[in-house]
Amino acid sequence: MNPSRTVEVLVGAFVMLGLAALVFLAMQVSGLTSLGADAAYRVHARFENVGGLKVRSPVSMAGVRIGRVTAIDIDPQTFQAVVELSISSRHANLPADTSAKILTSGLLGEQFVGLEAGGADAVLKDGSTIKLTQSALVLENLISQFLFSKASEGRPETPAPAPGPAGQR
Repeated sequence: MNPSRTVEVLVGAFVMLGLAALVFLAMQVSGLTSLGADAAYRVHARFENVGGLKVRSPVSMAGVRIGRVTAIDIDPQTFQAVVELSISSRHANLPADTSAKILTSGLLGEQFVGLEAGGADAVLKDGSTIKLTQSALVLENLISQFLFSKASEGRPETPAPAPGPAGQR
């Protein structure tokens, strides 16, 4: 092999290795792979409003990610959003009265499900439903409530009619 051919092969191998590393990094960051993932169990939670919650959003407890949102659907009888959570089996001892909230990371960041442990002796099992939930706060609803309350405060009241002079009806 001549030296120019060797350099071309080495450069090609280096480029292919770089592309493979970029694909691997993109898959890890996006959460599309389950490399190194352990077994998990699934629980459900019902919310009035899920806001901008998405499938693959994190599920966290005390700031630590313990799972992911695996499905979001609507119950045709109650018209509530049903969110399926996949929780790592390492956290299989969550009390049955655990509560779930839809929270936002930062002021306008992505939404995630935050769990808060209860005090029950029984634990959540695969297929359980979390009963205590708090829906997402929708920023647009808060702003409109604030604006409507300010508008109603600024409205002048109609004065009561003044009484007439004495002796007149």
